[in-house]
This record gives sequence, structure tokens and C-alpha cells, in this order.
Amino acid sequence: MKSTLIQINLIFFGFLFVCFFSCGHKKQRPNIIFIMADDHASHAISSYGSSLISTPNIDRIANEGMLFNNCFNVNSLCAPSRATLISGRYSQHNGFLRNGDDFDSLQTTFPKLMQKAGYQTALIGKWHLKSQPTGFDYYSVVPGQGKFFDSPFKEKNQPWDSSKVVKGYLTDIITEMAISWIEKRDQTKPFCLLVHHKAPHTPHHYPKEYDSL
Repeated sequence: MKSTLIQINLIFFGFLFVCFFSCGHKKQRPNIIFIMADDHASHAISSYGSSLISTPNIDRIANEGMLFNNCFNVNSLCAPSRATLISGRYSQHNGFLRNGDDFDSLQTTFPKLMQKAGYQTALIGKWHLKSQPTGFDYYSVVPGQGKFFDSPFKEKNQPWDSSKVVKGYLTDIITEMAISWIEKRDQTKPFCLLVHHKAPHTPHHYPKEYDSL
């Protein structure tokens, strides 16, 4: 990540998606969807006052949830920042100091704690921590950075050194996979779903229908 604001600006519309999926019953544990976009700053979100772009859906979540205005990222590099988020630990403690390191998947992460609390957990999209994800009942992740078009995916219960190519534009694929998992989940349990997009990370490839934008 190139800015200390990059992931901070995204957490509000992911982690605080809780209220959109929780049922009204007071004893009902909320479902959690964490949506992460990659590599853009606050002026790419109109709820922060940007005059360059309109993001009405993100703005709606900011208006109905919470908007962070004074936050700090403890490691602004791409993969190490992901490691701090999933482990809740500084880089010198989780062992992932720089891009290219291997994340120690044996250590405690918040998805593992969610599992212990009775949650179903899933990860879909960009992982970028090299080691095989743990703490997830299901995952489908792109190797490394992934590709914007026709990207390979690594899926749980398949050999980690194998992958399958999924045709289409990566943002659409990740979104469709996430929706499909929600629809097929065990509805007797609460869930925690991590949806990690590659966009708008460079290279800025996009479908032809967006040429006019």
C-alpha cells in the first residue's frame, strides 16, 4: 500500500457491514462482511468530500454506519498491512515485515477466533500472504496479485500448488463468488466473510463497458 490511509479508508465499508445482515433479535449474533479494496486513497471515495468521483454505495454505508476521519495504519506496505489486519499484531510480532515474506498461518488470527465462537468463516479474493490460508471454512483466493482478466484461483480442499482459471473480470468474479457463498452457507450459524478485491491496484485494467468513465 502506498499511503497510510489506503486500508483505513476501506475498513469502514467492510468491517462495519455488520448491521446490514444482522436480524432484529437481540440475542442474534451479527453476520460480518469485511470488504477490502486495494491501493487507493481517501479522495477516491466521495463520502470524504472528493469532487473527482462519485461512490454512492460506499457513501450509503458510511452514512448508515461509521466514517473514520483520524486513523493510522501501522504498516503501509501491501502484504504486511494485510498481515497486521488479520493477526491484530505489529509486523515485528506477526513475522511478516515486507512483501515477499511468508505469513505464519499457525499463529492466532481473528478468523480463527470467529470459528471458535461458532462462526462460519470464508475468504474470497486477494490473499497475497503466500502461505495457505487457515481459519477459514472456505476460501478461494488468487495466487499472488492475481490477474484482472481470467485469473487463476486456489480453492480450499484442493492442493495448494494447484489452481484453476476462472474466466471473466476479477472484480465481478470475486463479487459473484461472495454472493454465491452467502446463498449456500449454513444458515443456522452466523458468518464472517472476507471479500478482498484486487481493484483498483495497478495495472488499471477494466471491462470495455467502463471505457466512457
